[in-house]
Parts: sequence; C-alpha cells; structure tokens
Amino acid sequence: MTSSDTAAGPSKVTRSALRFVILLGFASLFADFTYEGSRSVLGPYLGLLGASAAAVGIVTGFGEFVGYGLRLVSGRLADRTGKFWPIILFGYTIQMISVPLLALTTRWEWAALLVIIERTGKALRNPPRDVMLSYAARELGGYGWVFGIHEAMDQSGAMLGPLLVSAVLGWQGSYHLAFAVLAIPAAFNLACVGAARLLFPKPHLLDSEATRNQPPEDSEGYPRVFWVYLAGAAAVAVGFADYPLIAYHFGEAGTVPGTWIAIFYAIAMGVSGGASLLFGRLFDRFGFPVLIVLSIISAAFAPLVFLGGFWVAMIGAAIWGLGKGVHESIIPAAVAPMVPAHRRASAYGLFTAGYGLFWFGGSAVIGILYEWSLPLVIGFCVVFELAAVPLFAWVSRRTTVTR
Repeated sequence: MTSSDTAAGPSKVTRSALRFVILLGFASLFADFTYEGSRSVLGPYLGLLGASAAAVGIVTGFGEFVGYGLRLVSGRLADRTGKFWPIILFGYTIQMISVPLLALTTRWEWAALLVIIERTGKALRNPPRDVMLSYAARELGGYGWVFGIHEAMDQSGAMLGPLLVSAVLGWQGSYHLAFAVLAIPAAFNLACVGAARLLFPKPHLLDSEATRNQPPEDSEGYPRVFWVYLAGAAAVAVGFADYPLIAYHFGEAGTVPGTWIAIFYAIAMGVSGGASLLFGRLFDRFGFPVLIVLSIISAAFAPLVFLGGFWVAMIGAAIWGLGKGVHESIIPAAVAPMVPAHRRASAYGLFTAGYGLFWFGGSAVIGILYEWSLPLVIGFCVVFELAAVPLFAWVSRRTTVTR
C-alpha cells in the first residue's frame, strides 16, 4: 500500500460514514414527520373522543414505557443474532403503518391501541439503529456530533409534521384527514430505510477501531458509572411531561388556540433539532458539564407551559423542546463509550428500557396530579428534573467523553 493509498483510505471511509449518517437522518426525518405530526394533536384528539386528562397521561405514558421498555428485548436480540437490519426494517414498517390508521378511529381506546403499536415499532428499531450510528462516530469526530446531526434531521421532520397537521386542521378542521395525509411521509421513510439497507448492508465496517478505548471484550456486566448515569437519566424522565398532556392543558385552559397547539410543538421540535447540533458538538468538547447546564435550564419548562399565557407558554414549549433534544441526542451519545462495543445494543436497550419505565411512571403521576393541582404538577416536574444534576456531576468526575 502506498502512502497516497493510506492517506486516501480514511477520507473514503469518512465520506461513507457521513453518507450513512445523512441517509439514516433522512429516514428519521420522515419518521418524525409522520409520528410527531400525529402526536402534536394526540392529546386534544383523545379528549375529543372522550378520554380524560388521566387517561391521556396514562395512555401516552404507557406508550412511552412500551417504546422504551421493549428496547431491552430489541437490544439483546440484535446483539445475540446480529440481525440489525431485519429488526430495524420490521420496527419502521409497523410504526409507519400505525399512524395513518388513526384516520379510521372513532373511539379513544382504538386510537390508544395504535399509539402503543407505533411506540412498539420505535422500540424495536431504535437500539440497533443507535449502534449503527455509533459506528460512524470515530470517523466523523465524536458521538455527540454524530447523534447531534441525526437528531437535528430527526427534529426537522418533527417540526414539519406538526406544521402540516396544523395546516390541514386550519383548512378542513378534520383530524382524520390530517392523519391520512401523514401516509405520504411514512412512505418516504420506508423508502429511505430500504435504500440504507441496500447501500450499507454492513455498517459496522465503518468503525475500524470499534474496541479502542473500550472495556475488555471479556468484561462482565456494566461499569458503576453506567448505572449512576442511568439513575440520573431516570430522574430526568420522571419529571419530563409528555407533550400530549401539555397540549391537553393548552386546550383545557384556553391559553393556546387549537390551531396553534401543533405550531407550538413545531417550534419545540425546531429548537430541539438546532440545540442537538450545537450542544452535541459542545458535548464532544466539554463533556458532562454541558449536560448538567442543559438539565437545569430544561427544568423551567413546567412553570412556563402550565402557568403562562400565550407567549410565556411558547417560551416554555421551546424550553421543553430543548430538553427533548437533550434526551434524544446527548443522553444516548454518552452511553456508547461507557460499555464494551460488542454489548452496545444491549446497553442501549437496557438504558432506554429503564428510562422508559420511569417516564411511564412520571407521566402517569403527572396526569393524575393534573386533575388535583397545577402547582403539584409543576413542583413534581422541577424537583425530579433537578434531582438528576448531582448524579450527572458524579458521572462527570469519573468519565471522559470519547471523541
């Protein structure tokens, strides 16, 4: 091999890694376009079909529990079988089919079932997809940057979907038509996933140094820092209200007009995507102090969205979106360098299963507290969001972010 070949090799791999991340990013863009478009009005829609605030909180919370809890199974299955792509393809397929089917529902119980099926699809495909993304991290400069790029594209779709739904509602006032239109981005998602499978059948080849700076291959279990980090993430999840309940509050309190509820969600997703890109890069450079600062800031969402008028609630929705971006990019990015490469899918599955369990519990409690007292809801959210800070600080002193 000549010196020019040596120099050209990494450049070619880097270009391939970037193309892979961008293609998966487009898949996620259309996926979020689809399901976040539906979720932006899910709370008011369930309410229209007769669901109570407690039912909305429990359904959406249980959906998140399924969406995270089943990742434990998906991650272990991916590690044991190595069948990353079949799991991803199946997960995306059932997720994309379930959203347009909401157009056919006339009872909130059937809509709730489709919400759970949609979350099941997301649960199946996420751990192997996140591992695939991690393979590109070393070539592109760091885990935070790669997950930040992906999340920025992801949230671009999450911004466009609610805007389309809002436009359809403003035009025809029909939830059923809005859900039916979402079949279009769902089809684009499946096309992108299929293209990624054909072009990159073995994405692990993008990472030629998958075990560098990793624990030994024969190590058992996960390090203590992983468990403490999971505890901090769980605290964040408990206090983070799901948007359908926030949307339900906007509708019940009358602080945000119906057609603006989806626009608020689009604003939140726009903030989430931009913040993921910026703070993902900062996380690679400065590490956990970035996560600590963002956790403190995101705790402010609760008093703003639940007590504020139109403009204050808009700011609260933007801060909620900032927290959402942290959840979807920086928090998972930090997991990869903590665990052995050959157990990465299982680690992601375990981590997000625990995260989802506490999100379900927190969402259910928040929904019940909402029926009693808004100050209780706000206090609950803020206390648990801030409870993660000392745990993240402990992890920060014992972890170096791997670029």
